[in-house]
Amino acid sequence: MARAATPAAARLLRAALLLLVLVAAGRHAAGAPVVTELRCQCLQTVQGIHLKNIQSVKMTPPGPHCGQTEVVATLKAGQEVCLNPEAPMVKKIINKMLNKGSTN
Repeated sequence: MARAATPAAARLLRAALLLLVLVAAGRHAAGAPVVTELRCQCLQTVQGIHLKNIQSVKMTPPGPHCGQTEVVATLKAGQEVCLNPEAPMVKKIINKMLNKGSTN
């Protein structure tokens, strides 16, 4: 016949199970990358845009969300445009924006 557990033993068992669950959940979460967007932002890109129309440029390196480098230009009109990072004109734009930022 099985014996009935005492209240102290039952509390100890619950605490041990809770600790086991928390440790397992903590190990799983520790290795998980934090990604805000789970896909590429730039589905289509343009080869270039005139520098006077650009307010800022943001580059996103390849990562778990997207396997390619993404270059997003924010225009002075407020629109966002994806640029082809391999296009010669875009490389010039990036260099000019980087040089402009380092001189200020």
